[in-house]
Amino acid sequence: MGKIVHLLLSSYLFMVLFTTTVTSLAVMSVDLGSEWMKIGIVSPGVPMEIALNKESKRKTPAVITFRDGVRTFGEDAQTLGIRFPKNSYSYLLDLLGKEFDSPSVELFRKRFPYYEIERDPSRNTVLFVVDEKTKYSPEELVSQLLHKAKEYAEQSAGQVIKECVLTVPGYFNQAERHAMLQAAQLADLKVLQLINDYTAVGLNYGIFRRKDFNESAYYILFYDMGASSTTATIVSYQMVKSKERGFVETNPQLQIIGVGLDRTLGGLELQLRLRDHLAKKFNEMKLTPNDVTQNARSMAKLFKEAGRVKNVLSANADHYAQIESLLDEKDFRLQITREEFENLCADVFARVGNPVNQALKMAGISLDVLNQVVLVGAGTRVPKVQEELQKLVKIELSKNLNTDEAATMGAVYKAADLSKGFKVKKFITKDGVLYPIQIVFQRTADNGEIKQVKRTLFGLMNPYPQKKIITFNKHTDDFEFNVNYADLDHLAPIDLLNLGNLNISEISLKGVAAAIKKNQGENTEFKGIKAHFQMDDSGILNLVNVESVVEKVIQPEDESTFSKLGSTITNLFKSAEEAKENTEKKEENQSEQPEKTPESASKTEEQTNDVPNLNKTNETTQQNTTKNSETDKEKKPQTVLIKEPIAAQTNIIGIKPLSEEEIKTSRNKIEVLNTVDRERLARETALNNLESFVIDAQNKLDQDEYRESGTPEEIEKIRESCSQISDWLYEDGSDADSETYNKKLSEVQELTFRLFSRVYEHKERPEALAALKQMLNGSEHFLASAKNLTAGKSENEVFTEVEINNLEKIITETTEWRNKMVEEQDKLKKSDPILLTVRALSEKMAALDREVKYLVNKLKIWRPKTPPKEKPVVEEPEKADKTKDSPKEEGTEDQENVIEEPQEEDNTPKEPNEEETVSANDEENHNEL
Repeated sequence: MGKIVHLLLSSYLFMVLFTTTVTSLAVMSVDLGSEWMKIGIVSPGVPMEIALNKESKRKTPAVITFRDGVRTFGEDAQTLGIRFPKNSYSYLLDLLGKEFDSPSVELFRKRFPYYEIERDPSRNTVLFVVDEKTKYSPEELVSQLLHKAKEYAEQSAGQVIKECVLTVPGYFNQAERHAMLQAAQLADLKVLQLINDYTAVGLNYGIFRRKDFNESAYYILFYDMGASSTTATIVSYQMVKSKERGFVETNPQLQIIGVGLDRTLGGLELQLRLRDHLAKKFNEMKLTPNDVTQNARSMAKLFKEAGRVKNVLSANADHYAQIESLLDEKDFRLQITREEFENLCADVFARVGNPVNQALKMAGISLDVLNQVVLVGAGTRVPKVQEELQKLVKIELSKNLNTDEAATMGAVYKAADLSKGFKVKKFITKDGVLYPIQIVFQRTADNGEIKQVKRTLFGLMNPYPQKKIITFNKHTDDFEFNVNYADLDHLAPIDLLNLGNLNISEISLKGVAAAIKKNQGENTEFKGIKAHFQMDDSGILNLVNVESVVEKVIQPEDESTFSKLGSTITNLFKSAEEAKENTEKKEENQSEQPEKTPESASKTEEQTNDVPNLNKTNETTQQNTTKNSETDKEKKPQTVLIKEPIAAQTNIIGIKPLSEEEIKTSRNKIEVLNTVDRERLARETALNNLESFVIDAQNKLDQDEYRESGTPEEIEKIRESCSQISDWLYEDGSDADSETYNKKLSEVQELTFRLFSRVYEHKERPEALAALKQMLNGSEHFLASAKNLTAGKSENEVFTEVEINNLEKIITETTEWRNKMVEEQDKLKKSDPILLTVRALSEKMAALDREVKYLVNKLKIWRPKTPPKEKPVVEEPEKADKTKDSPKEEGTEDQENVIEEPQEEDNTPKEPNEEETVSANDEENHNEL
């Protein structure tokens, strides 16, 4: 019994611990594009999947709209944005990390002239003016979209999600990546990694084809045309050996070797061309004297219709654009052919091949090396885009990748890999630096002139994550150096302008002279100031630390006389073996000293190899020789590196990140919106619950079973109450809060409780009575069989008379109670209080079930008794007498009993070993994908 209890408690404890752990295991990815937002999730028991929004769709428009204090997202925001375009914000990704005078901001204002945009005086970035009191930065708006994505992911996973991987365009610079991280911070998300969108696409392609790769490089070109931009990425796949977990493994590796980009080529440009064409045609019709281009609402309608027509023309030769009440209640209808659309965008389609040529040049390969060209992004569905691309690459274009969800699924695989709660198959990703980074500093030449020196830190397409160290040999006092973008000749002029400020940061070093002076002296050599940099997985450059490095040669005379004397005295009181062990330990400690130079390491090896091999029999000679060898070793000088930290202060040049105070202010601003949304959702839920219950109650009162179960006065009172609530809802109650709605709902539920309970009892009682009757019949059959297994009626007694009598008594009492209660209940009206309840029937069934189960379980574990076997005894006279005279040996007293009553084999069906199940399931708290 104790073991069973222990197993049950262990199982329960495991379930509690497992449940507590999995509540925080789920992770997500967000592919936030200019036009759409897709969310991927991984949760325990559910591998990679796309989270659905409230409309049960797999992608959500990246739109946010403010109107009358109400904030809406997705399709609701998109619909509302047609009526109020000034308060509906989309295509926000292009404004992250941009200065107010950036070409990207200028192009945005040209495309969407109805937005009110002003300069942020503190950061020189963009601010959207919603009203006189409310302004939002792009980071704040993007954070609200990410928070909504988090809500969708949590609803799909059924648990709280804190960790995520976000996709970003590969052409994002340092300022843009920092802006995305701060937007995620405002959304209360922990970013495991920013992954480039083309890297996520390549990872998604590779994880399902890992068996197709070998040691030879396999080259694929991913051509991705999205809403705002286009990238062509050349990816190399191959199996590589890497040391993981202490041993060498062979895993597939993805490496980005070439990237071409066009930041303004995309579906948005095609849609805007068509929008402007439709506006021009409407003005030419002279249906109204007003210019349609001057009306923001009309232009928003044309923009939406242009997007619809563009999509239809991808599969049809022509289509009609039609809008009701476009301007001044005038309808608009115009036929557009695909040829006409292609002529409008001829110069745009001519740029399709430029990213491909740029990527090939950067990778240093030719077209014939490519194994495949894979299309990604919704813009590649346009037939003219495929036609232009086909002319250039001259191989069949692959369309076997989900153009909408490839980046999302690749990013969520990376999220599962980086999370601690999941274990996935290893797939190494090596991204490439798109914007080279250099260190610029000043140095005084021998002739006294100040010279500017540039040193490349990360070159073009250097793989990352990676660490780099730069050494300053000539600086012995405090100095400064700059981190800038390096050679950018591979970029087009417009892309260079969009990159913004080419200076990243200025780093000031303090305390250099003091650190050098601290370690000056004999046998020391200054090795310079070393600055350690890291390009992390997110493509963000970090200064890890700065230190002064001095090389010091330690002579044997440097050892203190006191330590030598102490060592000698100690050895006097030790045996030769102990002294030898102590010496060996000392040698081991010396060999583990950090920062040894290669020369000293080689000398140590030579000294170890030069130890003579002595005859073990001559102990005195061996000890003396060992001491002489150790003395020779100790006399060899050692070289060590001494590192002294240097204080470094980093000053961001260009766009400053949000300060702690600005982050706090933004959080409070967004939290006010979140609180309003929660209150609005609670109010809408309470209102819907009240309306639904009132309408349902009114409908039920017209049904016969409800009229029969209630008195006329009771039904009339319920009708009157429901009517009053309905009138109140459409008059004074339309603006009530959630508490008022919940209070009204409680009142009407209390009023209808007795009537609805009676209807429930009358409806469920026949089924409950039938179940009780069936249980009684089964119990009686079991009782008849059980009586044959009692004393006096069977050789094998299983049950006692008391147990049989108890079962017979409860069957009789239950049968009599049922007959009596059914008879009394049938005498009552349906509107009278219930006498025979379903709950009472359930309790009687439970009591009978307990009694029967007790006897059934006893029968299962019962085993017939085996009669004792007689042991034949053959005694020899001498042995018998000897046995009588000699005392029994210890431990032999009960041997005869063991032989006479052999242990029966237990054939009882065993329960599953819960301890083994727990240990197996609890071995690792991971979910393998």
